[in-house]
Amino acid sequence: QVSLVESGGGLVQAGGSLRLSCAASGSIFRTNSKLGWYRQTPGKQRELVAEITSGDVSKYADSVKGRFTISRDNAKNTVYLQMNSLLPEDTAVYYCNARVGIGAVYTYWGQGTQVTVSS
Repeated sequence: QVSLVESGGGLVQAGGSLRLSCAASGSIFRTNSKLGWYRQTPGKQRELVAEITSGDVSKYADSVKGRFTISRDNAKNTVYLQMNSLLPEDTAVYYCNARVGIGAVYTYWGQGTQVTVSS
């Protein structure tokens, strides 16, 4: 089985920074993969925050552009989300997502990590 484990969440004041990490139990990041970070708050749809392809092409939600940076380290089977200039609106549970494969595609989700930004 493949598991994704997020870490790095916590409580931070507005304007502060956090770095989230997501580590895979296997070497799935060495395969053809697209990695992403999503977030969800009560009563809201889970939304894509950032994603990065195997070719290191990334995209971001408009609400986080210029503040968040996604990166990956295939050797460590880890994807990161650097979050700067945090706002209270960024408060959410953040989920790691991985899609791997070319023909048959498999999707994996982490259990989530809480990020709380106070003002």
